[in-house]
Amino acid sequence: MVSISTSTINVPAIIAAVATPQSGAMDIFIGTVRNNSGARKISRLEYSAYVPMAEKLMTAIELDLRSKWSVHEVIMVHRVGMLEVGDVAVVTAVSSAHRKEAFEACRFAIDQIKSIVPIWKKEFADDGEMWVEGEHLEGIQEMKSGPFSA
Repeated sequence: MVSISTSTINVPAIIAAVATPQSGAMDIFIGTVRNNSGARKISRLEYSAYVPMAEKLMTAIELDLRSKWSVHEVIMVHRVGMLEVGDVAVVTAVSSAHRKEAFEACRFAIDQIKSIVPIWKKEFADDGEMWVEGEHLEGIQEMKSGPFSA
């Protein structure tokens, strides 16, 4: 399951959904809004996304992830809209038989989301507002399936 959401992300529901009887491991990354960006004091963030493309790319990430690791369930959710310090912005969760696959697949999922999914972040700080430039598109070359496959 992948989604872009305007609602609060329900982390306990994601944990319950990713758990399976055959899974011996679950890895969950929870990204939250912090109160700083370097020396800047952050009061809130605004996330926006090109939702159809974002969900298409997140689906491609899931397919690529499943081609690399033997996993059971995969959930990726990113929130958009205005978020306050402490709010959950993104969750990636993966279950598998063993911890190594769960760790590696979950890290791959969040790294790919940060690298290639069209989600933008605007910081609201004590010194004004600023759109933050994301990570470079390095992850595109790693994709083996989905819209970037040869």
